[in-house]
Amino acid sequence: MSHNDIASLVERYPWWSEGHIALLREHEGAEALPSTTMLIAMLHPTALIARRHVDVAKLTYLSHDDLIDRFLKREEYRIVAEEGTADDLAAVEYDPEEEIVSEDLAEIYANQGLYDEAIDIYRKLSLLNSEKSIYFAGLIATIEQKKNKNR
Repeated sequence: MSHNDIASLVERYPWWSEGHIALLREHEGAEALPSTTMLIAMLHPTALIARRHVDVAKLTYLSHDDLIDRFLKREEYRIVAEEGTADDLAAVEYDPEEEIVSEDLAEIYANQGLYDEAIDIYRKLSLLNSEKSIYFAGLIATIEQKKNKNR
């Protein structure tokens, strides 16, 4: 809205105090403004609030969590299982020779005092997850210290 548009609206609606404030803020020389505009603009409670630049990019920024929440709220998106039926899954056989390997199981073994079993599982996990090998090496070293201490 231009200065002239605001001025004509203030002239038409003299009770519109925000218009008076807008005129005062836009006008460089306060001497040229009518005295009523100066008085209303100065006495209005919002006149003391400084006008600041609004960064639209910060207002519209979406964090990773916001993007995930927005994605999950949409109804047309669903997470579906791989192709196949439940009958296909029933065909998978359990092999008792195949060992279950997990950090939880290794921790349970270590808490029970079965240090060799815990170390064995952590070594297997280290081979399966090479990016966490340093982490597993630290756990193995801790368990070996406990093992040597309890001897």
